[in-house]
Amino acid sequence: MKHPINILERYWKFTSFRGQQETIINAVIAGEDTFALMPTGGGKSICFQVPALVKDGICIVVSPLVALMKDQVKALNDKGIKAMALTSGISYKELDTMLDNCVYGNYKFLYLSPERLQQEIVQNRIKQMHVNLIAVDEAHCISQWGNDFRPAFKNISTLRQIQPAVNVVALTASATPEVVEDIIKELDFINPKLFKQSFFRSNLAYMVFHEEDKLYKLETILKKYTEPSIIYVRNRKLTNEISSYLNSKHISATTYHGGLPNNTKNDNMTAWLNNQSQVMVATNAFGMGIDKPDVKTVIHINLPESIESYFQEAGRAGRNGKKAFAVIFKNNSDEVLIKNQFLKVLPPINFIKQVYRKLCNYFQISYGEGEYLTFDFDFYTFSKTYNFSSTLCYNALLLLDRNSIITLSKQFKNKVTLQFITSNTALFNYLEHHNDFDIIVKSILRMYGGVFDNQTAIDLNKVINKSSVSAEKIIVVLKELERDEIITLNLSKTDAQITFIEPREDDKTINRIAKTIEKQNKQKEKQVLAMLQYIENEKDCKSEQLLAYFGEQNTKPCGICSVCLKLNKAHIPQDLNHIKNNIIELLQVNHLSSRALGESLKCSETDLKQALKHLLEHQIITTTATNTYKLSD
Repeated sequence: MKHPINILERYWKFTSFRGQQETIINAVIAGEDTFALMPTGGGKSICFQVPALVKDGICIVVSPLVALMKDQVKALNDKGIKAMALTSGISYKELDTMLDNCVYGNYKFLYLSPERLQQEIVQNRIKQMHVNLIAVDEAHCISQWGNDFRPAFKNISTLRQIQPAVNVVALTASATPEVVEDIIKELDFINPKLFKQSFFRSNLAYMVFHEEDKLYKLETILKKYTEPSIIYVRNRKLTNEISSYLNSKHISATTYHGGLPNNTKNDNMTAWLNNQSQVMVATNAFGMGIDKPDVKTVIHINLPESIESYFQEAGRAGRNGKKAFAVIFKNNSDEVLIKNQFLKVLPPINFIKQVYRKLCNYFQISYGEGEYLTFDFDFYTFSKTYNFSSTLCYNALLLLDRNSIITLSKQFKNKVTLQFITSNTALFNYLEHHNDFDIIVKSILRMYGGVFDNQTAIDLNKVINKSSVSAEKIIVVLKELERDEIITLNLSKTDAQITFIEPREDDKTINRIAKTIEKQNKQKEKQVLAMLQYIENEKDCKSEQLLAYFGEQNTKPCGICSVCLKLNKAHIPQDLNHIKNNIIELLQVNHLSSRALGESLKCSETDLKQALKHLLEHQIITTTATNTYKLSD
């Protein structure tokens, strides 16, 4: 058996473990059922990857996040460690071969979703594997009280039956005491070793600001702190709007959301990671698995849906241990907006049944069939076809995904079918006058022999690899060929893929999960109300409020959050006469707005208002037609 520190040095190039990592690893190696509750950025993956490499055999990692599975598999493969992930869209033959490789091919890690554990072929092949550890990532998903409960996680109990002698390590970054207790029960832990690292971050200042003009405050913060920043927004449209606004103010910003093409996502991510863009404006699709230590600010323009999701997203700031800020902007309309966004759009059971039936019809799935079939999916076209409210429909699909009826993977891509409608001779005459089209056209001809005879589906990625030309350029060329009547072209965009997990049974399918959905809806309401309570509570330290939510007691005020700073300022008497004299001096030079005065004076908003009120009452200053202040004549 190899020593954990040697494994760490060899593959991760570190000479020591962080925090409780070594203690957790030793418990896992000793065969104990282990629960690791560690904050975002705490190095959870090390806690199961190192023990799995210490022992002979393969580690099975159950995770609900396809993107995170792919990232971890790539990172392991880049280190020379054999790992694979069973994601959606794999044919039965491919699945059979991959599972064989896990049995006979000296693989160290098999990542799979909980839904995969429902398949008989997967269960049978795991029986044949020399499994050394079962790791349950994002373990809060197994709890009905967790912020992303997925009933399919209960299939993990099947793993324990198949490999009863193998211990389990459960890992999560967000779990209340109620959720922790539920996870231990659901995973059938025996005398579990529970490791709970404090969620307190001494360098992270949690700020909540009431702002009517959120964009102006955003600009002010980002110009003051020019280090990397993440801004979380409610939807894709806002990512573009805020990114454009910041760039117009000479603050470099890029975007990330589920609807971007993969190459655009990667380019934007690379620009931000390499500090070519200061700001990443993103939906909550961004951040999982991203470890950028020098993020100075994480700013939420819109209210998050839960304390759990907020805590994870905020935790991406200040991982290098330097002072950092997690900021929420709120105003009077936010309570209505968050309730409309997350509560009023929770679909009733009858509507979910209707969406499921239409979805099956849309893809022509017969009753009793459809298991593990995957389809490209254009959400906008689907909701328009059946005249569904787009928000209700999307939430219904998310519930079907969360309850393992389907998997919905956001994956933007172009779907291309084409046919050449000119003769060979005419085509090559045409290419003589369009030299820059040559490599693309010839790549397609060499890969798709029947493209002159039939409308043919083209795999854009294969054409990209063959021709070394970008997807954008290929699409432009194909449209030009269509205009010049060289080809007929059908070009459609798909922003997702859907995989049906269960055979179609219409209402019976939904009836099985109806009670679970009702529980999830109630839990969602509880979480939204907790978020509202957090932003409105201006008496208690923000850090202490968050720690209390996750069950930490006997904590102390952080001293650096918006509440602590406000309370500290309240104990320092402001010299009102000094502020008034400074206002008069500034107005001798120019007419100024209250905002401009506040920026110059660096005093509290309350003191500034009081000073202005006093000067107005004594007619020392007056207001202009443009709402600025000037000295009275």
